[in-house]
Amino acid sequence: MYLVDSHTHLVSFARRGNAGDAIMRAVEAGVERMVTVGTEPDDWSINRDLAASHPGVIDYTVGLHPTSVDDQWEAALAALPEALDWEPRPVGLGEMGLDRFHLPGDPDEAARIFARQENAFRAQLDLARGTAWPLVIHSRGAVEACVEMIDESGVDWTQVVFHCFSDGPELLAPILERGGRASFTGIVTYKNAEKVRESLKRQPLDRLMFETDAPYLAPVPKRGKPNEPAYVRYIAEFCAEILGMSEENLATLTTKNAKAFYDLK
Repeated sequence: MYLVDSHTHLVSFARRGNAGDAIMRAVEAGVERMVTVGTEPDDWSINRDLAASHPGVIDYTVGLHPTSVDDQWEAALAALPEALDWEPRPVGLGEMGLDRFHLPGDPDEAARIFARQENAFRAQLDLARGTAWPLVIHSRGAVEACVEMIDESGVDWTQVVFHCFSDGPELLAPILERGGRASFTGIVTYKNAEKVRESLKRQPLDRLMFETDAPYLAPVPKRGKPNEPAYVRYIAEFCAEILGMSEENLATLTTKNAKAFYDLK
């Protein structure tokens, strides 16, 4: 059984000096490709170097995460066009989007920060419009607002994935109707995540992808421990049972989907 971890953060491992070990464990567990996702300029080059040293195994994206949007966000985004031309080439743009979960309690400060997130998200969508870049969307507490901004941007919805989808079918439906998709993390294995499992069942199989979002959100039976790409196997095994499919068939399907979405060769 071979799998793709379609969204992970190997920078966390690289900064601790153990990225090589995590990658080796993933490959031994049958994870043939990993997409390590950018969140801010400081991690873009680290991800690029990981991809360069593990060709055909590690791919990467570049983008500005909403919680990384500070007063200097315009300078950060000014570096994106150059990063998109690096070798090896990134395979996507993101993660980008909106995040209400981490906003401060003060309403005025929260509104100021959220407006800044919107500006940075809009700028990245503008950069993507008319291109073939896959777009990795962060939407914690802000799915509807993200959908609205993507609609306004004019980007191709078939290039859009709402990563780490943790909401119910009512919020997934507008994404699917427009041609987008969600990807699912270890959250789907949690006892209290019934709404996420309902969304999993609604996701068309030809758009289904799995991710660890490591080092966060380790799936059962590793919940509470640091997550890593090898654990995408537990997500696939759990979802195969939920969907009434063999693990092998689901792994083949989701691997094909992830490779097609990111155009992995």
